Amino acid sequence: MPYILILYYSRYGATAEMARQIARGTEEIPGIEARLRTVPAVSTLCESTQDKIPDAGPPYAELEDLRDCAGLALGSPTRYGNMAAPMKYFLDGTSSLWMAGTLIGKPAGVFTSTASLHGGQETTLLSMMLPLLHHGMLLVGLPYSETELLRTSSGGTPYGPSHLAGSESNLPLTDAERHLCQALGKRLARTALALDGVG
Repeated sequence: MPYILILYYSRYGATAEMARQIARGTEEIPGIEARLRTVPAVSTLCESTQDKIPDAGPPYAELEDLRDCAGLALGSPTRYGNMAAPMKYFLDGTSSLWMAGTLIGKPAGVFTSTASLHGGQETTLLSMMLPLLHHGMLLVGLPYSETELLRTSSGGTPYGPSHLAGSESNLPLTDAERHLCQALGKRLARTALALDGVG
């Protein structure tokens, strides 16, 4: 069965919860499933290796997960208006897929979580879009027919779902944020199926 790869890095759990909500939306669409994957932290001192299976949560992503997906949701917390280093490190290792043109024409969306409302949500989403454009992916945002975009006082952008985690990184997702995450999952699923001639 085709799947949407929901690939994320999460330090305190908010981005992971967003990923689960995107998976929930994806799996509401018949004929496609969600595959959750994460990436390991990187060392600031030297290259280090992690166990192949994390202590908790989904497995670490491998290039095959990305190669074989029908679509991609890419998520990271904000680091100074940019994606976190572990996600950038993983993407920097995808040149073999780029050279083969593996991801060309597949739909992709992005999502993020920040400590403050104006902490770089949109620039982080844009930073994650750049390598996806280089891979030839088709970017899928959120249209304003998702009316939560007009009313939210927390996260939510037309570039992709976002979440306000708060200064202690402990605020739960709001109803609007959950809805927008699920909406992205549905949109990616429907788009992937339509591009494949199934939906």
